[in-house]
Amino acid sequence: VQLQASGGGLVQAGGSLRLSCAASGLILSNYIVGWFRQAPGKEREFVAAIDWSGDTTVYADSVKGRFTISRDNAKNMVYLQMNSLKNADTAVYYCARGPYYRISDYSAVRQYEYWGQGTLVTVSS
Repeated sequence: VQLQASGGGLVQAGGSLRLSCAASGLILSNYIVGWFRQAPGKEREFVAAIDWSGDTTVYADSVKGRFTISRDNAKNMVYLQMNSLKNADTAVYYCARGPYYRISDYSAVRQYEYWGQGTLVTVSS
């Protein structure tokens, strides 16, 4: 049972990356899925989340308008399209599976039970 985030890499400021979250032995389609990130020396922070249908998406203010979360339930995948990247976006990005029921706070780490290994995103000037 695991989640695996992939797609990270080195990109110049202003560039784009698309992260993918794949699950093995774990169903994503009926669950909230979130993306979080952790920069060196900082706490893990919420980036974006999506409900099971894709109708509800939530973003941190710092990425709103630049990042887009989406999902393909048929493929059991969730994605994070990151555009107009900034140096401040440099971090290890994690995907996580949340609950199957509606919640009021998509950004709370405690709501997410399963976490994948992260993928490093480095944005250079």
